[in-house]
Amino acid sequence: MQSKIIANGILRALWVIVSILLLLFFLYKIQSVLIYLVIATVLSLVARPMLSFLKDRLKLPNILAVVITMSFFLMVIMGVISMFIPLIKEQGHNISLLNTEELRRRIFNLFHEIDIFFSARRINLFGELKNIDLTSNISSIPSLLNSLVGVVGTFSMGLFSVLFITFFFLKDNKLLHNVFVLVTPDRNEDKILNSLKKINDLLSRYFIGLIIQISILFAIYSITLLVFNIKSAVVIAFLCALLNLIPYIGPLIGGILMLLLTMTSSLEYDFQTHILPVTSYVLFGYIIAQLIDNFFSQPIIFSKSVKSHPLEIFLIIVIGGLLFGITGMIFAVPSYTVLKVILKEFLSDNEIVKSLTKGLD
Repeated sequence: MQSKIIANGILRALWVIVSILLLLFFLYKIQSVLIYLVIATVLSLVARPMLSFLKDRLKLPNILAVVITMSFFLMVIMGVISMFIPLIKEQGHNISLLNTEELRRRIFNLFHEIDIFFSARRINLFGELKNIDLTSNISSIPSLLNSLVGVVGTFSMGLFSVLFITFFFLKDNKLLHNVFVLVTPDRNEDKILNSLKKINDLLSRYFIGLIIQISILFAIYSITLLVFNIKSAVVIAFLCALLNLIPYIGPLIGGILMLLLTMTSSLEYDFQTHILPVTSYVLFGYIIAQLIDNFFSQPIIFSKSVKSHPLEIFLIIVIGGLLFGITGMIFAVPSYTVLKVILKEFLSDNEIVKSLTKGLD
């Protein structure tokens, strides 16, 4: 009898393990759908204040308010995409007429002047840079552009899927609630509904705060680049502002990208009399933007939305980066906020939970 119980226990454990593995495999196979759901959820949270304004203040019918909100988002997306069309068209034309020898000569002249400038001050900045063939693969760029056609098709399908899901999330604002209630035991239903309400409020404010943060950076970057007549200034500013969504690493990558594009847009000018001063001014503007972001925008976003201590946020972002890379860093703060709300609702008597969630009252 005892051996039969043990055998049943082993079989049950094996069944649980197999079920978990099958579930993980299934989630892995539909990961693109999960990404669409996550993005659609974020968009619906961002759109919620606008939808509420249209329904509550202007007294518009639900379906009309959703259509207007979705139309606004679609116009924003199309506007962002249209920013890149002239740049892509121009670069495609330049590639078709590209004189690789002339480009190689200009790039090496630029680096040679930089090397002379720093060598005169006994700074070995580049070392073996002259041995690097930076343009040896330029001829392969057209074939790379051809391969991007498939990427554009995938992006179009993903965009349609996200907008379609977002529409129904906005139209049926209780859809997510009903899903959670359906899989939740009756005794926990009130706690789940309270958690969803708090999560919806906190994350809506957080993502709207991020949009404001990026908009401020975009404005400062654009003004800085336009003042010095940098080519494609608005597109560069938008890309660098968008990179700030990646905590800590994003601003560094954005700064390097902005400086490189600033320098390469003026290859026909002298390094010491034009390129270096302009790059220095752009760097100064970038630093000012980052100071405003670090000491004004980010503290307000974190304190007013997710209500977490800056050190707490820093540790969570680092842990998210170590576990899941850049994706983990981007979603660390909203994921941690969701976890805090759930812990507060279900483990409110725990002292550690009380300490971590005291600002969520």
